[in-house]
Amino acid sequence: MTAATGPIGTHGSIEARIADELGVKERQVKAAVELLDGGSTVPFIARYRKEATETLDDAQLRSLEERLRYLRELEERRTAVLESVRSQGKLDAALEAQIRGAESKARLEDIYLPFKPKRRTKAQIAREAGLEPLADGLLTDPSVEPTAAAAAFVSADRGVADPAAALEGARAILTERFSEDADLIGELRERMWSRGRVAAKVRAGKEEEGAKFADYFAFAEPFTELPSHRVLAMLRGEKEDVLDLTLEPEDPAEVDEGPSAYERSIAHRFGIVDRGRPGDTWLKDTVRWAWRTRVQVHLGIDLRLRLRQAAEEEAVRVFAANLRDLLLAAPAGTRATMGLDPGFRTGVKVAVIEATGKVAATETIYPHVPQQKWDAALATLARLAREHHVELIAIGNGTASRETDKLATELIAAQPELKLTKVMVSEAGASVYSASAFASQELPELDVSLRGAVSIARRLQDPLAELVKIDPKSIGVGQYQHDLSEAKLSRSLDAVVEDCVNGVGVDVNTASAPLLARVSGISSGLAENIVNHRDGNGPFRSRKGLKDVPRLGPKAYEQCAGFLRIRSGDDPLDASSVHPEAYPVVRRIVQAAQSEVGSLIGNTAVLRALRPADFVDDSFGLPTVSDILLELEKPGRDPRPEFKTATFKDGVEKIGDLAPGMLLEGVVTNVAAFGAFVDVGVHQDGLVHVSAMSKTFVKDPRDVVKPGDIVRVKVLDVDIPRKRISLTLRLDDEPGKGAAAGGERRGGGGGGGRAPREGGRGGAPRPRQGGGQQGGGQQGSAQRGGGQRGGERRGGGHQAGPVNDAMADALRRAGLLGGKDGR
Repeated sequence: MTAATGPIGTHGSIEARIADELGVKERQVKAAVELLDGGSTVPFIARYRKEATETLDDAQLRSLEERLRYLRELEERRTAVLESVRSQGKLDAALEAQIRGAESKARLEDIYLPFKPKRRTKAQIAREAGLEPLADGLLTDPSVEPTAAAAAFVSADRGVADPAAALEGARAILTERFSEDADLIGELRERMWSRGRVAAKVRAGKEEEGAKFADYFAFAEPFTELPSHRVLAMLRGEKEDVLDLTLEPEDPAEVDEGPSAYERSIAHRFGIVDRGRPGDTWLKDTVRWAWRTRVQVHLGIDLRLRLRQAAEEEAVRVFAANLRDLLLAAPAGTRATMGLDPGFRTGVKVAVIEATGKVAATETIYPHVPQQKWDAALATLARLAREHHVELIAIGNGTASRETDKLATELIAAQPELKLTKVMVSEAGASVYSASAFASQELPELDVSLRGAVSIARRLQDPLAELVKIDPKSIGVGQYQHDLSEAKLSRSLDAVVEDCVNGVGVDVNTASAPLLARVSGISSGLAENIVNHRDGNGPFRSRKGLKDVPRLGPKAYEQCAGFLRIRSGDDPLDASSVHPEAYPVVRRIVQAAQSEVGSLIGNTAVLRALRPADFVDDSFGLPTVSDILLELEKPGRDPRPEFKTATFKDGVEKIGDLAPGMLLEGVVTNVAAFGAFVDVGVHQDGLVHVSAMSKTFVKDPRDVVKPGDIVRVKVLDVDIPRKRISLTLRLDDEPGKGAAAGGERRGGGGGGGRAPREGGRGGAPRPRQGGGQQGGGQQGSAQRGGGQRGGERRGGGHQAGPVNDAMADALRRAGLLGGKDGR
């Protein structure tokens, strides 16, 4: 981010606009921008530069960073537009003021549209034929009879064969003029957004093939009420040639006879009034033609893009929030763990991991069909658990997981002296890790199939440390991620991983290169250098030793040192989040307490008796000193919750074992805008619809539950053929009754006892790894169980008409419509 921060809109500078949007002071934004431009990361600024930004937190800084990127891109585009118009000799003071005043990319492009270089249009050809005076004359003086006026412009030399051709050219000129009026287009766009709707219908003969989009076979909903998952579901249905989508300017049932409100606005803008004069009918028809062939098509493309962008932003937000919760899930800690990667024919892969994460042993057992070597498998597991002092068994939740869980249950019952605890673990992304270059480098001696068991065990020990080795998009906690902007999604998810890693801190002597690469100021290459230095010279004894790592210069050291921990090193402060630059403050605190650093750390009574203000100086203000005192109370504290395990109900192993009214314990696997998915141990996650989460209104399901939460649920309904399970968190709900079972109710819709269809659990086969990302090209909502189901069905949906040819062609050119030319 190095572009200039020049004036923008009515807010003055970019910094002023961002400050206004965030509700903070402009000097705070300027300080943050200066730090970002200087190479500082958001975690570093949020944690160690509180005085400079006056305590902007990481969420504010992320919003600031995103807006700074957008507004700088806007400024770059504004500069290019000004140069383009100036080079055409058409830039006057009024136009320049308009361009400089544009506060969004959409507004800027509206203003630029008439001046944007384009291929020869019908209007341009008409102007070259000398027909602009005819268009101007008919517009300014409707008392003139159009055909008579057009006769004077007939010219074989100019390609105007007759009065009808002349009028057609004049109409093309006015149509272009109407459709390129920036103020008018802006007004009509907002009107269509507030009044319009999306209508969908199934394409002929696609009913069976596109059954997963059945909720949209006859569907219509206002733009302003469409949640992100519905927008993305419909767009995917269109892309797969199942649905036809129409963007309607208003509800057809509310349209009166005669000119639409949009046509009236165009007419009013250009002073066109039907007073019965000879030219009024021609002008009225020209307005209708302009609206239907140019303006409506243009607005349809704009609003389709707006819908997609808004849906993407919400989907990315949900994905990022779920990823954050998953990464910050409770770690089991440094305990010897046995990872089981379940399978039938290929066997169950077993990996025993020491407390440090090192692989101690691997095996493959065959307890299930077809080999059915159950007793031999039990004997092998017991031997490994006893030899390596295993405390935890991590069972991957893929194929054969419940059968393998039963095996572990029998092992625990048969060997009580081993004191084993079993935990079902999400294996989403494990296969991605197993086949990765890093896994080959980290576990070169292991077969790819065994690496998955290692990953499953390690992600129980420390989810954050293990999951950073996997592309965030492969972890499986998003919805419609294959339909999202790659750049936007990656940027958001990378920011989440960075914030989580730096929020927890990293032990520099045990961390993998992928984990170190997520630390503030450390690149992938630098992370490798740290690991190589550690391997060649032994563990780091102090943070100062990091300066000996090749290419780790002063700036990188400043950014990373506070987030790296050195346990049992030369200086106890190196195990804390106190930055080395602030060690002099700690020395003054120690002196004032008349103690030693080692004795002072953890001494709450003494530390709380000190006044932070007494240690403030020119370099370190009250926020930093207060943070230091809190850190000294509990140095290197882990912000993640305490480790707990869920217990699945015995005898409930497949969807057919479920019955309405059952009370179960489960683990939240994913949270979407419409509810939460819960693993109750039957290979098919159930859906707790947002309406079944609380007795009070729930705006955001994440306010109630988060991925990894252990919850008690009641079964409301089970649809075995379609593999749907409807659950409720309201344990006094009656199965088959109320909105909880029927999903969102609209206009009396929603039936009792059926799981809502948002984004959920279609009848597609369960993918091996976390649904949607892998296996068979399936693109579900990243939930186990596959296909997207889209929004809930509503009775009496509008039968939408097909996209007209002009709009279809325009959408395909814009890459916004599937089909022959726009897949």
